[in-house]
Amino acid sequence: MQNSRRKIKTHVMLLSITKYGNPVLRAVSAPVEHVDEAIHALASNMIETMYAANGIGLAAPQVGENLRLVVIDIPEDEEEDNAEPEMATINGELRPIRDIMPLVFINPVLEPYGKEYLFTEGCLSVHNIRANVSRPEFVKATLPQLDGSVLEIDCGGLLARCLQHECDHLEGFLFTDRVSSAAKITLAKKLKKLAQQG
Repeated sequence: MQNSRRKIKTHVMLLSITKYGNPVLRAVSAPVEHVDEAIHALASNMIETMYAANGIGLAAPQVGENLRLVVIDIPEDEEEDNAEPEMATINGELRPIRDIMPLVFINPVLEPYGKEYLFTEGCLSVHNIRANVSRPEFVKATLPQLDGSVLEIDCGGLLARCLQHECDHLEGFLFTDRVSSAAKITLAKKLKKLAQQG
């Protein structure tokens, strides 16, 4: 997902973000079978690439890697309703989501639930296009970590939205696939132009 912000650390490699029209964005990603130095390096580089692009989430296909690996970092200033920190049930305990940011996980399992609602989404791979997308309000997620532990998360808000958006990438879906029929017609010319540029 796309949003605003951030800081860049040194000693990392910024990756090229795969653009709309590239077939890698339409492939189903392979599970991460072994977490090795290459996976750790890819995750670190993805985090810094996301920061550099002012994003809050990035999936491996967006940097040309068809692997089930996602990074998310929702800064406090992006949390909904700025008054209170966004909370989630994390391994059975209600905690602020900032406690687990940046969030890095492999081979996720999501169970979206609840009433669907519209929210404006953008994507680092779909440049300069934003649209309303209807998704379930809540998500139960099983998120294996690179260290072998597992996070069990039950959340709503921006984290639930971001988890669904980023994990769609692992299945070859983009947010533009989930807009209304009328919005698809409206976006068709812009998307065609993006595909030709990409």
